[in-house]
Amino acid sequence: MTLFGFYLMKWRGCAISGEMPSFAWILLELTVFSLVEEIGFYYSHRLMHHPRLYKYFHKLHHEWTAPIWIICIYAPIGIICIYAPIGIICIYAPIGIICIYAHPLEHCISNLMPIMMGPIIMGSHLATGWMWFFVALVSTTISHSGYHFPFLPSPEAHDFHHQKFTNCFGVLGVLDRLHGTDNNFRSSKAYERHIMLLSLTPLSQQYPDTPPKQCLEKTSDYKRD
Repeated sequence: MTLFGFYLMKWRGCAISGEMPSFAWILLELTVFSLVEEIGFYYSHRLMHHPRLYKYFHKLHHEWTAPIWIICIYAPIGIICIYAPIGIICIYAPIGIICIYAHPLEHCISNLMPIMMGPIIMGSHLATGWMWFFVALVSTTISHSGYHFPFLPSPEAHDFHHQKFTNCFGVLGVLDRLHGTDNNFRSSKAYERHIMLLSLTPLSQQYPDTPPKQCLEKTSDYKRD
């Protein structure tokens, strides 16, 4: 797919050498890339949640109801891989390779195409495309990490999607707001934590989840006793 994307950009006339684009033009392109990704990912992602398609394609990705990384390491030589045949040791750890744990068709349509279309539409320099692919990969890795790190984008929206399945289909949240597919998320504690963390105090402590009603009743009974 990477090789196909390279030749597609070359066919489009994207520069692969020569003068680099200006800083202002790169910022404009990154803005366009983000909007194109939001449109492409939102609608392809919702399509993968259609009842007739979900069990064949997207269900594989949603085997993980909490977005944590899974690393499968071949013990003797330490090769990192996604699938685990005989002789592979699966180690569960807080790192985000789960972001590409998907059916191959879904990976091409929903993961790769939305981020490739922007540079192809804009006829971008190959270096700008590489920069964008790096940003997109880091962003989706953070979204699936299960951690809300300081000074990095919030993973709360996609974390909520993996918990509830019916909210937060997009990347930026623009189309979720437009289509009302973030209503449950916006009324949750996770939405209050959906900000950039600017301190070392975890947002789970700043905005703790409301205890279940039964726990509150038991606590009040205990205090009366």
